Amino acid sequence: MSQKKYFKEKIFIVTGASSGIGKATSIEAARQGANVVIAARNIEKLKDVAKVIESLGVECLAVQTDVSKREDAENLINKTIEKFGKIDVLINNAGISMRAMFDEIEIDVFKKVIDINFMGTVYCTRYAIKHILEQKGSVVGVLSVSGFTPLGARTAYVASKYAMSGFLESLRIENIKRGLHVLISYPGFTESEIRKHALMADGSEQGNTPRHEEKMMTSEEVAVSMMKAIRKRKRVQILTLMGRSAWILNKISPWWVHKAMYRGISKEPDSPLPKWK
Repeated sequence: MSQKKYFKEKIFIVTGASSGIGKATSIEAARQGANVVIAARNIEKLKDVAKVIESLGVECLAVQTDVSKREDAENLINKTIEKFGKIDVLINNAGISMRAMFDEIEIDVFKKVIDINFMGTVYCTRYAIKHILEQKGSVVGVLSVSGFTPLGARTAYVASKYAMSGFLESLRIENIKRGLHVLISYPGFTESEIRKHALMADGSEQGNTPRHEEKMMTSEEVAVSMMKAIRKRKRVQILTLMGRSAWILNKISPWWVHKAMYRGISKEPDSPLPKWK
């Protein structure tokens, strides 16, 4: 069966779908014939994405959602079932980053990152799981290399991604006999708006990204790879040579990886980390 036939009329939910990887994956799923439910806090941006999806000849439902709020996550799943009657794939993509030293970050800012990235995944998955199990469908978590490699000045972000990884691995074990597919996707640095909206110590947004976005993997490339991984029901997907190298080296020589990560982050413009001497 071709990939397009495989996804035809399947129901996808994609969180964080107003931009970046979420937007690209929503559109790619539509290109493959799936009907898509898109969720994010910015409803106007969602409406623009919905127009693109509907132009591809499939159905789209846009639901304004703050995944850190349990009632919003429950509403997202309820709206999906009301319209489509089933859920085949849930892509937990909504996320926010941060950039500050742990001893300087406000605890409410730290909690906000955890609530969006980790608890948002927990809430959406919890309310969707029984419907996905009925279809023997897929739960997907979009992490990053920081889901297995620590980064300085990103403690809340890294903690949230490690938590997502452990949660999804455990969910997979629980449901080995029930036909649930769990994919953990680890994109490398990807061109997106997440770094522009990264939270500083006081909760303000970073604004300008400290990295060269034009040199990164595009969101569209990530989306294409993720759809293939869902089709093949892969357990883990690590994108980019840098990501795969970090995965291996972190097991062989974690101290070397930690020093390399420190050096790289300390060289960023206005880095919170002192330069490595």
